[in-house]
Amino acid sequence: MAKLLESAKENLSFLLVCLLIFLALFAVAKIVEKTCLKTLKEVTKTRRMAYIAIFGVIAAVLMYIEIPLPFAPNFYEIDFSEVPVLISTFYLGPVAGVTTELLKVILKLFLKGTSTVFVGDFANFVIGCSFVLPASIVYHTRKSKGTAIGGMALGTACMTIFGSAFNAVYLIPKYSQLFEMPLDAIIGMGTAANSAINSVTTLVLFAVVPFNLLKGVLVSIITYLLYKRVEKILIVREQ
Repeated sequence: MAKLLESAKENLSFLLVCLLIFLALFAVAKIVEKTCLKTLKEVTKTRRMAYIAIFGVIAAVLMYIEIPLPFAPNFYEIDFSEVPVLISTFYLGPVAGVTTELLKVILKLFLKGTSTVFVGDFANFVIGCSFVLPASIVYHTRKSKGTAIGGMALGTACMTIFGSAFNAVYLIPKYSQLFEMPLDAIIGMGTAANSAINSVTTLVLFAVVPFNLLKGVLVSIITYLLYKRVEKILIVREQ
């Protein structure tokens, strides 16, 4: 009974951390929109909600398509769910990006559940935001191909640095704690994929860093190729 209560307490603490980080990200996005960005697309509230819902659903579906990587353990698999999230935030602004990212994860949990005691889902949301927020903020300062590329490059760098540090300091230890899996077992999964991995530090260096870097580059390329086409469709629908 004592163990059950302790487990419930640990999970509650984790969920509170999730909530606080979401509120912080939403607040940052809102403040930036209100004070710094002057090029946001003006759409009706109903249409805005509809676009966020559409992009969120597409992103949730894309989370089902996961590509394993030969250099990382199987809990690091690339998906392209950030593409519709990034398109959403490029079209509607940072707040829409954070909201779409959250909706994507919530829908995925309803449709598929969690296999990582919510740690992986939380990581997907927070690290996804670390990518789309900088990209969106740079792009909306002055919309152009150059700022889009620069924003996505900055977003990739932020996701790689923040995502790697967040994994090392919080996510991997928290997953070990909540899933009741020794860190050595997690590291061993990394070692099976790459013999150079023998600690949390090397797991992050040789698996998490290239994972985030590769994901950022691929998502950026796909978004660059798709965004203007999608934007034209949305503009036509508004006329």
